[in-house]
Amino acid sequence: MGAKGFTTTRRRLLKGTAATAALATAGIFAPAIVGRAKQYDGVVLNGVSTSSVYMRRVKELVPEFEAKTGMTVNYEPLSFPIHNQRVDLELSTQGSAYDFVNLTFIYSGRWIGAGWLTQLDDFINDPNLTDPNWDPGDFVEGAQKSLQDADGNTYGFAHFAGAMLTAAGRYDLIEKAGLGMPKDFDELIAVCEAVHGKDGVAAWVSDRNHHWNSIPYLMGFGGEIFKDPPNNLTPLLDSPENIEGAAFYGRLLRDYAPSGVLTFDNDVTLRTLVAGQANMRTGELAWELPMATAPESAVKDTVRFGLTPTGPAGWYPGNNSHGYAIPVGSQNKEAAWAFIQWALSKELMERIAREQGFAALCRRSIISSDWFRESLQINGDDVAGLYLEVLDRGGEEPYMRYRTVPVFPQVGDKLNKAIEKIATNQQSAEEAMRQAQAEAVQQLKLMGIELDI
Repeated sequence: MGAKGFTTTRRRLLKGTAATAALATAGIFAPAIVGRAKQYDGVVLNGVSTSSVYMRRVKELVPEFEAKTGMTVNYEPLSFPIHNQRVDLELSTQGSAYDFVNLTFIYSGRWIGAGWLTQLDDFINDPNLTDPNWDPGDFVEGAQKSLQDADGNTYGFAHFAGAMLTAAGRYDLIEKAGLGMPKDFDELIAVCEAVHGKDGVAAWVSDRNHHWNSIPYLMGFGGEIFKDPPNNLTPLLDSPENIEGAAFYGRLLRDYAPSGVLTFDNDVTLRTLVAGQANMRTGELAWELPMATAPESAVKDTVRFGLTPTGPAGWYPGNNSHGYAIPVGSQNKEAAWAFIQWALSKELMERIAREQGFAALCRRSIISSDWFRESLQINGDDVAGLYLEVLDRGGEEPYMRYRTVPVFPQVGDKLNKAIEKIATNQQSAEEAMRQAQAEAVQQLKLMGIELDI
């Protein structure tokens, strides 16, 4: 079972379901503007998105929207790679096949920068098109950053936010060693040294997506992936700071993780944590919360949560988001905007959070609400508060912009291979990162990217 299955097990998120049902009966889940059925009667909307707990539930509830508006909505949540491949091709032709799509985090720079998506600010500011209670300012800034251009113009609204936290399933071992949740890199190594192998538990675990998991450590030592994204895409993988960060992260995998960790995907990593076979990781909340919520979890009573550790150069927890957007080729833009308002309304987002245990929320009012924060009080930790703190950090400084430029997948692949070589002692950190840099530069030049090198 993956994280998507585990998310439905959070029983405390179901508190208040009766109240949610009453709200649904009252019919307030659609903005007032989409209640004008005559305006949209007969309109057919076509849309796709990635598949998640939230998106699948929206699809199930589409008949409610259709009944209120007179529209017909053909909506298909797809797997992540299939959606991105299909939408990238469709947007590149500026076709009219889709009226709304998922604005995927790693493609946002490409799709927005190419002018393939509709700017939404005119819709937001038109009182005839936007319900006054919809409150676009309620979306957490950190979740909105990647859905905007450099000038702050908006091209999408977030339905999912990923925030990186530290989770320790066997916190009892850490306490027994006289330590606490690690606040900085030195404390992280101290904890790993103290608990590794105790009760047969590895101190650390991660998954093979190193170009996501390692970068907070590279940045923590002062590293940058590109010189000045999106304006200057010269890679900087072999900087002294990145070499030091890669050595640090490689050490975590080599010295403190279970055997075979370099083959682990997110599901295997999650199973390892839930079974209590490994203690700590830094990762998105959605991939850590099952340690506290899954019925089969062996660490429910001992799991603790905290912020990711701070490095000598600062604190850079990973955060990302995905949102709904409208292609420029859509022939039904106003109707698509009405759908987005309904799908991301406060009422519907709260309803899905309560019904499905969905925690990757993007609206501040819900994240800060008493019922949500109470539902994520886990063994004394205010997990909702930690989650919001990471999202706010992402709104303060655009340090995640490296990941939204079109060439990141190529550079990220080189970083992945370098981390593997470091973790297996095939190469020193300096050798591996210098090779990764050379290969990245060569590939970007072949792609026609202008570099300073």
